Amino acid sequence: MKALKAFFRSFTPFEYALWVASVLAIVLSFVLCGNSDWLNLAGSLLGATALILVAKGNVAGQMLCVVFAAFYGYVSYAMRYYGEMITYLCMSAPIALAAVISWLKHPFRGKRTEVAVAKLKPRDLLIVFGLAAAVTVAFYFILRALDTANLLWSTISVATSFTAVALTFRRSPYYAVAYACNDVVLIVLWSLAVAENREYVALVVCFCVFLVNDVYGFINWLRMRKRQSEPPDPDR
Repeated sequence: MKALKAFFRSFTPFEYALWVASVLAIVLSFVLCGNSDWLNLAGSLLGATALILVAKGNVAGQMLCVVFAAFYGYVSYAMRYYGEMITYLCMSAPIALAAVISWLKHPFRGKRTEVAVAKLKPRDLLIVFGLAAAVTVAFYFILRALDTANLLWSTISVATSFTAVALTFRRSPYYAVAYACNDVVLIVLWSLAVAENREYVALVVCFCVFLVNDVYGFINWLRMRKRQSEPPDPDR
């Protein structure tokens, strides 16, 4: 109970409103679309909660991202989006777990609920984008061999997803920009799936919610970076 109270107390009024609005949008879309897959709903709610916490630099959000990857991998498998399944289970989940360790090792002034924001050098960004390009090319041939649905969009999703998790691991505010790009790709991907099953409208709404949360995450991380660069107040 104390942990639950601390969880809600850590939210600003805006963050609380954003989280509640995200939950309501996901639940309403699930109910109105006649979706019967409760694991889908649980995963979406888990993902929305994780993004709010990640936007605050809280390592608990990264822990939830690991669990969300498993949920999303299952949903992707059911739709034959093998690229999404492989990406999240074999790439996003392991890197998210590595990010948990990285964030725990780099708390801001010993504060476990806020990670220290890193400033990446051009060389670091070059490595991230170089690896993303290599992974994307490799995955294209793997996904084509698996007869993945909507191959082009699935391949683009690999590129944006890898970039996002890599920047998250490196504790860069630009992780949120990459995730926002990935959200747009997934909105397109699941919109294409709606033609086969209208229940997937709920996933389109889910990633629209994720997009809003990632935009907020980028804004908040820029604030965090500015605040963390200021000298500590000796009176506090």
